[in-house]
Amino acid sequence: MSGLLRRHRDFRLLWCGETTGKFGAAVTGVAMPLTAVAALGADTFSVGVLSACGWLPWLLIGLPVGVWVDRVRRRPLMVGAAALSAVVFAAVPLIAWCGGLSLALLTGAALLSGAAAVVFQTAYSAYLPGLLAPADQAEGNAKLHGSASAAQLAGQGAGGFLVQLAGAANGLLANAATFLVSLLCLSGIRHREPRPTGAGGRARRSLRAEVAEGLRWVSGDVWLRTLTLFGAASNLSLMGYQSILPVFLVREVGLSPGTVGTLLAVAGTGGIAGAFAVRRVAARIGTARATLVFELGLPVLALLIPLATAGPGAALFVVGSFGVSAGVVGGNVLKAGFQQAYCPPALLGRVTASAAFLNYGTLPLGALLGGALGAALGVRPALWITTAGVPLAALILVASPVRTARDLPSRRSARDADGPDADLLARS
Repeated sequence: MSGLLRRHRDFRLLWCGETTGKFGAAVTGVAMPLTAVAALGADTFSVGVLSACGWLPWLLIGLPVGVWVDRVRRRPLMVGAAALSAVVFAAVPLIAWCGGLSLALLTGAALLSGAAAVVFQTAYSAYLPGLLAPADQAEGNAKLHGSASAAQLAGQGAGGFLVQLAGAANGLLANAATFLVSLLCLSGIRHREPRPTGAGGRARRSLRAEVAEGLRWVSGDVWLRTLTLFGAASNLSLMGYQSILPVFLVREVGLSPGTVGTLLAVAGTGGIAGAFAVRRVAARIGTARATLVFELGLPVLALLIPLATAGPGAALFVVGSFGVSAGVVGGNVLKAGFQQAYCPPALLGRVTASAAFLNYGTLPLGALLGGALGAALGVRPALWITTAGVPLAALILVASPVRTARDLPSRRSARDADGPDADLLARS
């Protein structure tokens, strides 16, 4: 271990907790749809609905959670979210052993675990800047995103094999164990946040007013607005094709669940490559230009995915998914660093939740879109449509100030705020 992982105990615990949680989430992402397909015979649209339910809580509770995160200390929220996830994923196999495995059970588990993820992700994004010094935040973001990608690829590989070797719902027991480890790591962090400044005054304001303030920050700032609209469009396409990938790889390409997990794991190494390359690329060409490289240049490889066939042709899926993973993770590292530096700490939870409400809010829509297109046109034509949307979404960046800038700004200027939101800039 080097850098932060060697010298910063609390960051090391946060890193371990986040990494194990991501591993569990990756197992879920593979095991849940494979369980629906292999054990329950679910059709393409039902698999899309199941995938959508994992992200639907961002639309239902994302904005109020942002206000909550700004009002209270963030670490207890992360601990509670990890505990809820552990309970949910321990309960599903127990109910399945009693003969209760059904799509309704999987859907309920997806909704509850998705709600826990909303709380954890929003709190974690706002917690990190208080844990690390500003000079360490770029390294911290890169390490967290890189390890999350490594955990994701390991979890994807494990998810396929667990379903194949241990049975449909039993693979979800691994999720309960990983979230238990995450809970223990987060509980061991010694750093204690101060009570949020002005928390008492904010608590007396209406929820609607505080939600609106976060939305105005995102919609009224050209940089935040651009990145959020791009994220929403990109996630619509990403989830559109990812929601039907298990069906495509098992039924169209003819792969076993274990092979699907292996290929997903190999393709996921692109996320590790993106996380470790992004700081070097950004230092050489600037953060704004690096954003275009990672969000437009690499995702063009997504167009190789629908060309995948059995045998050697499966390599097209791996290459295409590798490029998408590298681009998405590299872009996420850049966006996380920008947002943490750009937004006032007192508003970070609401700004994060407002952006995530729009970014992640399109994920369930994308899952439904993928399932509907797959049912209406066939899985491979649906993949062509949804994968084409991944690089096309980056045209939003090309039409914005990102195209002409070398670096993303680290401070908000008056010219970045539109209309009444300039008043918010003065107050913050």
